[in-house]
Amino acid sequence: MVTYPVADFIASSAALCDAVLRLRGPVLNEELGRIARWLLACPHGVYEPAGAPMPGVAGGLRQDVVADEHYFGTYRVFGRADFDATDRYHLASLARLTASLLHVHSLAQRSAHAYVQVEAQLAHQLQILDQIQESVLTLDMAGYITSWNRGAERLFGYSAMEAIGNHVLFLYVDEDPNFRDGFAEHGGRMMEVRRRKKSGEVFWASMTLMPLRDVADRPIGLIAYLNDITERKQAEERLHHLAYYDALTSLPNRTLLTKLLDQALMGAQRNEATGCVLFINLNRFKWINDTLGRRVGDELLRRVSLRFRGALREEDIVARLSGDEFVVGLFDIRQHFEATTVAQKLQGSLLEPFVIEGHDLRVGASIGISVYPQDGGDAETLLRLADIAMARAKQGHESLDESVAFYSLDMNQGMHERMRIESGLRHALDHGELLLHYQPKFAIAGGRMVGAEALVRWLHPQRGLVPPADFIPLAETTGLIVQVGEWVLEAACAQAAIWQRAGVPPLRIAINVSAREFTATLPGRLAATLARHGLAPCWLELEITESALMHDIERVIEIMGQINALGVTLSLDDFGTGYSSLSYLKRFPIHTLKIDRSFTMGLPDDASDCAIATTIISIGQKLRHRVIAEGVETAEQLEFLRASGCDEVQGYLFSRPLPADAFETALRANWLLPG
Repeated sequence: MVTYPVADFIASSAALCDAVLRLRGPVLNEELGRIARWLLACPHGVYEPAGAPMPGVAGGLRQDVVADEHYFGTYRVFGRADFDATDRYHLASLARLTASLLHVHSLAQRSAHAYVQVEAQLAHQLQILDQIQESVLTLDMAGYITSWNRGAERLFGYSAMEAIGNHVLFLYVDEDPNFRDGFAEHGGRMMEVRRRKKSGEVFWASMTLMPLRDVADRPIGLIAYLNDITERKQAEERLHHLAYYDALTSLPNRTLLTKLLDQALMGAQRNEATGCVLFINLNRFKWINDTLGRRVGDELLRRVSLRFRGALREEDIVARLSGDEFVVGLFDIRQHFEATTVAQKLQGSLLEPFVIEGHDLRVGASIGISVYPQDGGDAETLLRLADIAMARAKQGHESLDESVAFYSLDMNQGMHERMRIESGLRHALDHGELLLHYQPKFAIAGGRMVGAEALVRWLHPQRGLVPPADFIPLAETTGLIVQVGEWVLEAACAQAAIWQRAGVPPLRIAINVSAREFTATLPGRLAATLARHGLAPCWLELEITESALMHDIERVIEIMGQINALGVTLSLDDFGTGYSSLSYLKRFPIHTLKIDRSFTMGLPDDASDCAIATTIISIGQKLRHRVIAEGVETAEQLEFLRASGCDEVQGYLFSRPLPADAFETALRANWLLPG
């Protein structure tokens, strides 16, 4: 038996590893045979790979090289007669080590080959992705761009280096960037969106979003496919405009008008609201068109449409049907008679002449009105009835340019009465027919007169004194209340200044301010009026209704603060009838709460009115406001208010509103509270 040092086996192992790593084919086989000969000190030895012919050599040692049931070859050594167990052990060890090395090397070769194939496949797919025209990009779940193909570069103008790593929001125009909704986890969707290019150009894109998943089928992001569809969208918009808009005026045509009216009618039905359709026919247009030609007539229609649009609110519907016929839809109104105010505005918009190609042209309008739901419940019915009413307007009015008619006769009569009153009120403002009466206010403690409410009256030359209920609501709806309010402020301050110069002790003259008047210009107007008449501000009090204060609270509080800074006091009128919040009430810089007459009338018999009145008085006391009750007409009402802690009263029990001279007489007589 031959004994081999351990160092010899280690050296042969190292040589074996080096050979497997570096050599291939016959050279490797020869080296493996040499290592076997050297290790066993044998003159002959070979390594026969799998599939090689087996030489017919008798004797010697033989050892197969096998790993994981995979046969790689066989070691054969011969030329010695004294092979023993140690030789067989060393040859078996060499075979095992060779098998392990060849097996690992085979696996490494297959992995490298697979990696090369995958790399080639990825390069191939990337080449395909870059060649397609469609823009493709991927996002992670937070919306950050993770890949960007050549199509995306061409579409957006950003290179992959510029885009990858950025949040996709930098491409957005106006969409809500919600990336974690259902489609990201459960499916895809297609949409049309607006996006922005690097140049700043905004374009329309068809975008398909699909979930990007990992090997465990968990969502890890999104794949977005985009195509530029700007030309298609523009073509669709042109077709839509041709289908639904009048080519001459760009107003909605009859088709779109019907759709818009039906939509508005559904909203009016849900809200139990009133709506009106105004059918407008231009007067003298046919003569102008026939005389001056179609070019002038078309330009006139374009300019008329612009004036109509300018006279209406954004939410109002205006359309051109054909020729010189227009339609207006009103569905944000409280009462049908408000349509007459709009009709007059439309007619007023035509008063200024149209100068076209050197011609000074004037047209008017006859307007018919139908009302929802009284006259009909659908667009076609309301249009047809408004057309009938327009024909009636043309026949029944002396001036075609002022002709307006409702389809219903009773509405027609009411409209003409309102128009007569409105016209008369405008005349009254210009010709000194308005005057003020003063209703005294008394302090319950001590019983002395402490102020008065200035109430406007209309002394008509033929009708006599017109009741306020006949013209104040009309002034509110037409906007004339602003002019009336300005007149009241001027007249009240002028009269108070006369009393101030005459040595009358100061008392508060209260005037009512409407919601339309309560604007940012009010404090400046008050200051200018007080200065003009040299009137001390302690003479003036403004009564404001709850409804006037409940829009844009912060702005209202700022205006009230400016009024207080002038020294003018504020009173909250009709308290309890509106919808003011107590949280706002404590912020309003007011001095007085006024109990509405609707609560005073039931005192002291109606339990609900009693509860409301005492609650208002209690609130006023807690907030340190004076409390005054209006409409006091009986001694029992006065006693209840006195016992409840009310500060002041006014009403017919004490005095009706008095003309200025009668009020001054009572004031100088130190008029006391009755009883």
